[in-house]
Amino acid sequence: MVAPLQLTGLFLYPVKSLGGYAVPEAEVTPRGLRHDRRWLLVDERNRFMTQRQHPELALLAVAPAYNGFLISHRQRPELLPLFIPFEATPDRTLFVTLWDDILWAWRGAPEADDWLAEALGRPCRLVYMSDMVRRDVEPALNPEGQLVSFADGYPFLLLGEAALADLNTRLAQPVPMNRFRPNLVFGGGAAYEDDKWEQFRIGDLPFRAVRGCGRCVLTTIDQETARRSPTSDPLRTLATYRQAENSTLFGQNVTGPDHGRLRVGDALTVLSYK
Repeated sequence: MVAPLQLTGLFLYPVKSLGGYAVPEAEVTPRGLRHDRRWLLVDERNRFMTQRQHPELALLAVAPAYNGFLISHRQRPELLPLFIPFEATPDRTLFVTLWDDILWAWRGAPEADDWLAEALGRPCRLVYMSDMVRRDVEPALNPEGQLVSFADGYPFLLLGEAALADLNTRLAQPVPMNRFRPNLVFGGGAAYEDDKWEQFRIGDLPFRAVRGCGRCVLTTIDQETARRSPTSDPLRTLATYRQAENSTLFGQNVTGPDHGRLRVGDALTVLSYK
């Protein structure tokens, strides 16, 4: 008997491409989960930094704190944890580049830039996305005019436990869920059944599965050590059976409501299929 569908995990990543953490409940905003990927690291040219080019970002762990979060280095205990508030102040602004978007952002504190530069061994700046910044989900697939934070392209990423379990049966070394950085994890149902979903509900909140999530080299980086897989797994194995739309797909890019609250344990109900 197949278990009923339900939300089994909620994850926040306050800084794009740094570590994340699980929460028992989360507020939904017009850009996704509140506090998710509202901060971003940029280089000396104000271009976004991710683990794709800088795998050492995986060594920066993030933990919740009162009205903000703490960043610590997994391998350098002599660096005292850095506190970052959930929101910046509009004291200083600059333009940053994220993929093809040029956006203005608020600067973080200079001492945060110094700490991060020391931790990473290179100059960088920490910037924040204000509510006044408008960054739209790709227009061709966005009739609702949905917004997105500094996430790659969509406000939510959904992944099923059964899909990960199936992938791990194909790998010599199983990988944890954090390789795929989902916001929403669901249990129950069959592996990859979300490929066919369109409209669904979590609790009483409506969501839409827009398209499969194309995967990249980031999935090959161990989030504890920042080492890349010598076999290019799990991406190599995924590519043998999850190729579509000129991408290797795993999980769903999702849009949702502009307000509400999600809790681990909420029922998930599929309303329509593609």
